[in-house]
Amino acid sequence: MIPSILKLDIGGLPVGWIHWQTAATLYARDRVRWEAGDARFVVHGGINAATGRRSELCIGSIIAVADRARRFAANAPMLTNRTLFQRDHKLCLYCGNHFPVHELTRDHVLPVSRGGGDEWNNCVTACGACNQRKDDRTPEEAGMRLLAVPYTPNLAEYLILSNRRILADQMQFLQFFARKKGARHTRAT
Repeated sequence: MIPSILKLDIGGLPVGWIHWQTAATLYARDRVRWEAGDARFVVHGGINAATGRRSELCIGSIIAVADRARRFAANAPMLTNRTLFQRDHKLCLYCGNHFPVHELTRDHVLPVSRGGGDEWNNCVTACGACNQRKDDRTPEEAGMRLLAVPYTPNLAEYLILSNRRILADQMQFLQFFARKKGARHTRAT
């Protein structure tokens, strides 16, 4: 099974993950301008009636494409529980313990009922007990210390969070664009 292909814009900035079938179409339409990374995947096609040879296409794990791809540079990446829990390393940001995904919840630092938004900078991972204890209050009102400041991941960080099967060359490429490790989860004061 071929993993997702990392698509870049012509300038080399990450755009998103695409299926190998989409990558094959981009190659066939001569839209791939350059490749990066070490991994290559060979896809076999049909047999040419005139030559009797089977067609092959070599697809790179990271491809730069000349098209009008939309990046969400101005817009925040989509917030999902899975990516939120990955951003917070499956750690409850109130009690500091690690939990399996099925025991985690999304907590709104400023509750939605009190004007807080359902957005990256207002959401943290919490275990069920801490979320219930905090209830419809701010962490200060509940007497609960927030262990890290919530943040919006940049596109490279989001792409890392959103793919479970990242190849080593893809991870290395994306980490170049991600902020330095530890800069994100600074301790709340």
